[in-house]
Amino acid sequence: MNTTQLECFMSVSNFLNFSRAAEQLGLTQPAVSHQINALEDELGVKLFYRTSKRVRLTQAGHLFSQYAREILSLSRMSKARLKEGQESSVVRFGIGCRSFLELRLLGPVLGELRKEFPQLLPVLRLVPFDSLENLLEDGDVQVMFTFQETAPKRAVYRELSRRAVVCVCGKDHPLAACDQLTIPQLREGERFAAYPPHSAPPTLLAAQGQIITGRSPDQICFCEGLETLYTLVEAGFAFAVIADLPQLSMLEIRTIPVQEFPALSYGVSYRAGEMGPVLRRFLARMEEFFQTGGAGA
Repeated sequence: MNTTQLECFMSVSNFLNFSRAAEQLGLTQPAVSHQINALEDELGVKLFYRTSKRVRLTQAGHLFSQYAREILSLSRMSKARLKEGQESSVVRFGIGCRSFLELRLLGPVLGELRKEFPQLLPVLRLVPFDSLENLLEDGDVQVMFTFQETAPKRAVYRELSRRAVVCVCGKDHPLAACDQLTIPQLREGERFAAYPPHSAPPTLLAAQGQIITGRSPDQICFCEGLETLYTLVEAGFAFAVIADLPQLSMLEIRTIPVQEFPALSYGVSYRAGEMGPVLRRFLARMEEFFQTGGAGA
């Protein structure tokens, strides 16, 4: 079934005359008859009673005319909407995030970009890390936050800041009294919340492996996402070892440096050859944001 068949059907049902329908549609009468016959064959019913003197709708034809009208209306509406979208001056800019903390980074920067690009419409995607990489590769997002260790290999990586590896725990947790911590001290800690392995930099996975070794299963909380980890830590059920991500200060937790590990490179990735004006200004604004300490960098 196609729209040509439906338009032929609606025109014939309106005029009850194949010649006048063909004239209105700019087709030949045999062409209109062919479309109606093909439609009837597909539906398995007769839509018109036809004689040499008269054409009229069958009962099935009356019923089908309601559906045909709705289908054609929806088809025209969808074409019009798509055309409006193509002609729109809105500039969509996709940004990929792995956690709500990364979303919180964007407020001040996007506020400045809105002033520079009035036509800008940010499209914010909060999805698991592997899916986010696919969105970047497919062009559904133009930039994504990432650590250098886990940056997509076929994308361009740009560092925004160096982030320390820290222990995070509730403010009344036994570890909260320490100014610095070591792996041996963390092994003696209480319940541990494990960082999601699909998005963890290798440095953090190595730290977790050393802390988890020898622990009983009921002393480990394997978290499916960072939000789960932060919630357990904030509520005092566990401690964790993570990178000192921007905006951690918004949570009711304590962050304590871990001595054995170097700082991690944190930044954004984008596809090579796609440095448009919005992406260029976004990168510049993000760098300014970190350099001025806007995220505690």
